[in-house]
Amino acid sequence: MTARTSPPPPRATSYASFSSYVQARRPVLLRTARSLTNDPGDAEDLLQTALARTYLHWDRIADHGALDGYVRRALVNTRTSQWRRRRVDEFPSDTLPEPRDATAGAAGPADPAERQATRDALWRAVLRLPDRQRAIVVLRYYEDLSEARTAELLGVSVGTVKSALSRALVKLRKDPELHPAG
Repeated sequence: MTARTSPPPPRATSYASFSSYVQARRPVLLRTARSLTNDPGDAEDLLQTALARTYLHWDRIADHGALDGYVRRALVNTRTSQWRRRRVDEFPSDTLPEPRDATAGAAGPADPAERQATRDALWRAVLRLPDRQRAIVVLRYYEDLSEARTAELLGVSVGTVKSALSRALVKLRKDPELHPAG
């Protein structure tokens, strides 16, 4: 009589099949990882992370014929998570950014009289708009309401607010008082 050996524990079998899968498919999976990143080192890290996640679920994957798809999905999900967690770093610099021009900043002319004249001209142009467009411009930009809230107050759809606002802005851009021929 020969002694029977007991089968290896399930995890050891899983590791062997996972290891052989990785050895066979690693080059193909690495190409996919490289297509998701700019840096070959980051691609290696991405693949390792995706394979580690795959290994955690290895015993639950029923269709081993679809493993490449499963790992590719893990690659994409891992990369997406990295993008979402990405932090914008600030880097020190020896040079300071250019200072804003003191005579004409982001708010328009620096002279208070010129700013008031511009606001008055803009308001006159808004008053020349048709009633609905004027109401939408006032609620959206002067009252700073959302498109949904503007639509609710006027009893129209959000699409109507968007299209009327678009037409109103085109008219304001073409208004001769706001853009005199120069």
